Amino acid sequence: MNIIAIYPGTFDPITNGHRQVVERAAQLFDEVIFAIAGSSNKTTLFPVQERIRLAEAALNDLFNVKVCSFNNLVVDIARETKAKVIIRGLRAISDFDYEFQMASMNKQLYPEAETVFLTPSENQACLSSSLVREIATLGGDVSPFVHPEVLQALKKRLG
Repeated sequence: MNIIAIYPGTFDPITNGHRQVVERAAQLFDEVIFAIAGSSNKTTLFPVQERIRLAEAALNDLFNVKVCSFNNLVVDIARETKAKVIIRGLRAISDFDYEFQMASMNKQLYPEAETVFLTPSENQACLSSSLVREIATLGGDVSPFVHPEVLQALKKRLG
């Protein structure tokens, strides 16, 4: 049985914590689709095409991972790609309430899919794209938290 999982998010930018979640998912499922939200209510630093390029660079050694973008509901892209698993990353217990609500709604909208929660390692648990952006904006070193291409893109974008 070929099990396809989708890992949706804004990923602005992709971090090493995101990569850890993808690595774990890639060991569990036959195919993982790293789906980058093109339209959301968030203001992004990088346009979607740049986020795709950065994700492809950060994940290029994972043979069963594909990167794409989407502009509709997560359940719509899951249905289109025949994904039966929706991956969600949990960093802290504070994420759980929101993620539980999302998982419940996604189950209502796409009953054929299951949501699976994966966590990064403890040293990546506090890491988020918004923290990386904030640290980089204020001139801090984010090299331990992102792929080298992401680091270069941040430096170029932020000066």
